[in-house]
Amino acid sequence: MTQETTPVGDKRRWFALAIVMTAAFMDLVDVTIVNIAIPSIQHNAGATESQIQWITAGYALAFAAGLITGGRLGDIYGRKRLFLIGIGGFTIASALCGFAANPEMLVASRILQGAMAALMVPQVLSIVHATFPAHERGKVFGLFGAVVGLGAVSGPLLGALLTEWNLFGLEWRPIFLINLPVGIAGLILGSRYITESKAAKAPRLDLVGVGLVTLGLLMLLYPLTRGRELGWPLWGYVSMAGSLVVLGALVAFEKRKTARDGSPLIELSLFKVKSFAAGIAVQTVFGVGLGVFFLVWTLYMQLGLGWGPMKAGLTGVPFSLAVSTAAGLSVQKLVPRFGRKVLQAGALVMGLGVLVYLWESERYGLGIAPWQMALPLVVMGVGMGLIVAPLTDAILSEVPREHAGSASGLLNTVQQMGYALGLGLVSVVFYGVIDDRLGAGSAAGPAFVDAFQHALGWVAVVMAAIFLLMFALPRRPAQHLEGTDGTEEPAGERDEVKEPVSVA
Repeated sequence: MTQETTPVGDKRRWFALAIVMTAAFMDLVDVTIVNIAIPSIQHNAGATESQIQWITAGYALAFAAGLITGGRLGDIYGRKRLFLIGIGGFTIASALCGFAANPEMLVASRILQGAMAALMVPQVLSIVHATFPAHERGKVFGLFGAVVGLGAVSGPLLGALLTEWNLFGLEWRPIFLINLPVGIAGLILGSRYITESKAAKAPRLDLVGVGLVTLGLLMLLYPLTRGRELGWPLWGYVSMAGSLVVLGALVAFEKRKTARDGSPLIELSLFKVKSFAAGIAVQTVFGVGLGVFFLVWTLYMQLGLGWGPMKAGLTGVPFSLAVSTAAGLSVQKLVPRFGRKVLQAGALVMGLGVLVYLWESERYGLGIAPWQMALPLVVMGVGMGLIVAPLTDAILSEVPREHAGSASGLLNTVQQMGYALGLGLVSVVFYGVIDDRLGAGSAAGPAFVDAFQHALGWVAVVMAAIFLLMFALPRRPAQHLEGTDGTEEPAGERDEVKEPVSVA
């Protein structure tokens, strides 16, 4: 069957857009809102350092492991159906997080929340594609970029406000409970206004592939997050080494599955495309750097410097605004003119900001003020903005059209996996330094400052590695993926779309 996009004059498609964008915003905010409340969770819920890592890393890991599967399920069973299941499950998981009786329940609920986000988020762009004609998608994706920027800005601020206000004596819990009215509204309105769509030829689910990816990542991340707390036992090193064996088995299985039925979880032929293979490496390493920085930054400000959530949240505003501004500028003005050099400049600028931050932290120590952090944070934000917006297009530009969907899903997956790995490495590059300093008789504040500086050094190394990896990206992204040329794809490649029931 061929696609019948919602008629251009039908206002329902704009209601549908608002609903799916709200869901995407809710997911983005939920990632950033938690970081600012971590010290409150640690103090009031009695969470250990490894549990704090898992509150953030568990979400990222479940999200990463389920992204491709969530997209495939939407192709097979209907994107509207999976979106509604995802947003409903996300709302329930948010309630479980908000009413968690202990840290263990909070960690488990966050993992469930990440899994539900993996069902919800992949459907957003698919629903947009099925609902809007090609000539309107540029405007829609521009709005999506604005939502991403708004989520980056509002998440820390909202987390700071809700934590500082201590509504009804609930401490940190409102950062999760705020999702309930939003999720319920999205569920009700989504069932009325979103158009159902399915892929004309949906691939089969590769459950073995999903299992091997998840097992391999758990074998790597669990020892990283628990190892320091347990004294780095032998089984941890065995598990991390075994994760490489499991991931090797995944590659072998995917090769056989490709030959057998052509529906692997990971399309290995994509790695023959030089720019894509390099881009996967860039996304993974970039995710590691972000995972390390954002967690240790929050702990440094609140536990090391003794700042409250509001002061820490407001300190991050210049960074978020710089990211949003530079992201818009890079896509609209810079990349069309300078191509790959913009992304490489972003890596160098962000690395420079990290080094300036490191210098200021060493110079001012515990007496550093938010206004003194503004300069390095703006520089870092500009660098990050130059990277995040055009990177996806640069990586996918040489991917064959028929594999664009698989490549996009894999790209999002490795980014989340890298982020989870970075969160796991915090125990090594941050908490390990704190243990050494406290063991040598240092006070807690200076120990946190030293650990933050050590972590920043690692982030600077990550930026240098990203700069070098970017040489393998195409000089100028080719505009050949569907929708980029302003034309509709051939009818035979379109999705099957079912119009929603008429609404009064």
